[in-house]
Amino acid sequence: MNRLTNWTTLAAGAIVAVGLSVLPAGAQEVGQDVQDIRQDRTDIRQDSRDIRNDKQDITKDTQEIRQDRSALQGARQQMRDAYKSGDPNAIKAARENLQKTRSSLRGDLKDRRTDVRDLHHDRQDRRADVKDLHHDKQDRRADGRDLHQDRRDLRHDVAARRAKQ
Repeated sequence: MNRLTNWTTLAAGAIVAVGLSVLPAGAQEVGQDVQDIRQDRTDIRQDSRDIRNDKQDITKDTQEIRQDRSALQGARQQMRDAYKSGDPNAIKAARENLQKTRSSLRGDLKDRRTDVRDLHHDRQDRRADVKDLHHDKQDRRADGRDLHQDRRDLRHDVAARRAKQ
């Protein structure tokens, strides 16, 4: 009888030890998921800031482009007036001014394209981070359910072993 009690106690102890070793692993997974969720939220906030900055840059570039187009119209008018006057120095100055204005417009257009590309990239990053956040939340819920189920199974196993005693 003493031998049976020892074996039963040993078996119950082993089950409890195995069960307890499973619990911290599940808790660690949940903890890791919580960290992942926090990191994803931080990434989303940073992506949102980047998007706002990109939109501001695009707005600024658009204003500069409008100013450059107005300046370009003025430079073209200056060129027409210089040709009407027939003065070679005025024509030369008008050509230089027109070339400078065109270069400025091209530079601003190039900046705007770059900013639009950055905006697109930041939006993609944000979508990916939101998707990661969603998956991490799902994983956390699943890990929590698994942890809960493991605890329930452990209680049932211990109760069944005790009932056999």
